[in-house]
Amino acid sequence: MKILLTNDDGLYSPGLRACYEVLNEFGEVFAVTPAVQKSGVGRSISILEPIRVSEVSIDGVKIYAVDGTPTDAVIIGIHEIIGEIPDLVVSGINLGENLSTEAVTTSGTVGAALEASTQGSKAIAISLEMRDAFKFETFFAPVNFSNAKKVLKEIVRKIVERDIPEGVDLLNVNVPENWNGMYRFTRLARRLYRTRIDTRFDPRGRKYYWIDGIEEENAEEGTDLHSIRNGFVSITPISLDMTSRIDFSILERWFND
Repeated sequence: MKILLTNDDGLYSPGLRACYEVLNEFGEVFAVTPAVQKSGVGRSISILEPIRVSEVSIDGVKIYAVDGTPTDAVIIGIHEIIGEIPDLVVSGINLGENLSTEAVTTSGTVGAALEASTQGSKAIAISLEMRDAFKFETFFAPVNFSNAKKVLKEIVRKIVERDIPEGVDLLNVNVPENWNGMYRFTRLARRLYRTRIDTRFDPRGRKYYWIDGIEEENAEEGTDLHSIRNGFVSITPISLDMTSRIDFSILERWFND
């Protein structure tokens, strides 16, 4: 297999190394990542500035560091580094969970997997739940990726053996911090956070803002959020087609009645 590995945490993320160790058992791995932290950029793409790529080696792993977004990394990785559609693209292991409809539209990890699907590759986005205080500060701290690695290995093996079902463009996988050893296939929760704005003032008295959020207390059964909170690995099949499944005649009557 030819496998493209990417993320949104940058080339120094320990999650990238953990992911590489799993994927290296299945074939040739091409690690192409943003050069720096790019969390929360969604599926943004660099179309107004050039993209530069540097080849580096970290702990013996060759990584192509892209001066851009996770989506840029996928496009460069497929069309310039590999030169063809890979058998699989894996984005992760992300430091922190990517749950709910919010994650699908804002997460750089999921955004990279969405781009891979658009390009025609099978894709997985995988994230590890952790406390907020550690999500962006764990590059040089010990993180236990053993469960996430086990889950990724099992899912890749299933894809190799059985393929991804028709109509599924990518799998969004979230591994709980305290895994009970079981899996659930889930739908996306409506939201993970209730938005909160933290207003502050700089030393010159000018107002500025931190966009923050308070985690939703209620999690509907069957959702990714509910599964993670109950110790299950959440696997959510995602489709690129976000068209609402409604009777179009309801809307057509707006203009035709």
